[in-house]
Amino acid sequence: MKIEVWSDIVCPWCYIGKRRLESALADFDHAVEVEWRSFQLDPAFPRGEAIPVYEGLEKKFGGDVRAMTERVTELAAAEGLRYDYDHAVMVNTFDAHRLTHHAKAQGLGGEMHERLMRAQLVEGETVNDVDTLVRLSEDIGVEGAREVLTSDRYTSDVEDDIREARLLGATGVPFFVLDRKYGVSGAQPVEVFSSALRQALAGSAA
Repeated sequence: MKIEVWSDIVCPWCYIGKRRLESALADFDHAVEVEWRSFQLDPAFPRGEAIPVYEGLEKKFGGDVRAMTERVTELAAAEGLRYDYDHAVMVNTFDAHRLTHHAKAQGLGGEMHERLMRAQLVEGETVNDVDTLVRLSEDIGVEGAREVLTSDRYTSDVEDDIREARLLGATGVPFFVLDRKYGVSGAQPVEVFSSALRQALAGSAA
C-alpha cells in the first residue's frame, strides 16, 4: 500500500496528523510506503522574510492569537510534540520543500520532512535560512543541500505537488491519499486512520 501525504512544514496540524498516522501504522501489519508531498499554506508570504509567528498570525487573523494556538499546543502535547510558539518563526516554505525533494532523491524524504517540522514547530529554527537548512539536512545525512538551495532545482517538483493536491480536491493540509482510492483530510483521530487503512487494504484485495 502507498500513502501520499500533502503537508506543509509550518502546519501544526500536519505534525499532529503525522504522529496519528504513525500510531495507526504501528498496529497495521502490512507493508506501507509513505511519501511526503509538498503544499504551501501561505504561498504569498514573501520569500526571504521571517517574522515571529504570533506577529504573523495577528496580521493575518487578528484577535487573541495566543488563545488560538493554545488548543493545538495541547493536542500536540498529547502526541508527544512540544510546540514552542514563543520562539517559532513564520517563513515561506518553498525552499524547504525543494530541499525535501532533494532528500527524497537520496531516499531520505521522510526523514527530511520530519526534521524540518521539528525544527519549525518545536525548536524555533528559521527554516528559510540557507545555513540553517544545510545544517538540518546534514543532521540526517543529506548531501549537496547548499548547491540545491542556491539554485532553482526542484522548483517544478514542488509546483507539481501543489497542483496535484488541488486536482485531487485538497484545499488544505494535511491531506492523506491511500492507494489513490481513499482520502483522509485533516489530522483525524487514530481510529479514523486505522479504519481508512483497513478499507484501503480491503479495496486492494477486491
